[in-house]
Amino acid sequence: MYRLIYKSRAVEDMDWEIVEQILHHSEANNALAGITGFLLASRTHFLQVIEGTFEEINDTYLRIVRDTRHEEIQLLSYEVIDARLFESWAMKGIGVFDNNSALARQLIEKYGEQDGGVRFPLEAWLALSMIYDIRAIQELPEWKR
Repeated sequence: MYRLIYKSRAVEDMDWEIVEQILHHSEANNALAGITGFLLASRTHFLQVIEGTFEEINDTYLRIVRDTRHEEIQLLSYEVIDARLFESWAMKGIGVFDNNSALARQLIEKYGEQDGGVRFPLEAWLALSMIYDIRAIQELPEWKR
């Protein structure tokens, strides 16, 4: 089993409607491919974690890097894992902008600001820490550990 984490810059400002479309499409594809994960979006950036077999992760990541909605893709981590963090989520996601301004303020206080929004970390352990913080703050469904 593998986990891949990347960060990228949105080509144009994101809003919840666009993120919701991405999540809906990803959830359907990921369920078929056996991929699980989490997508975090701000107005200007994406941070995503995907988990699955080596082949599934590679195929999915190749599709992701060809997506024209983002650029400046930075691979933060690609590692072997013992177990999935997001076992029950084909793709869960959250946007930290207008509809989650309180969450955005809390995350900016802890992780910093970038381009007027939350700064998504470049370190894999900090990216996972941010997701755990969001889970503690927001009402997200449980994931298996």
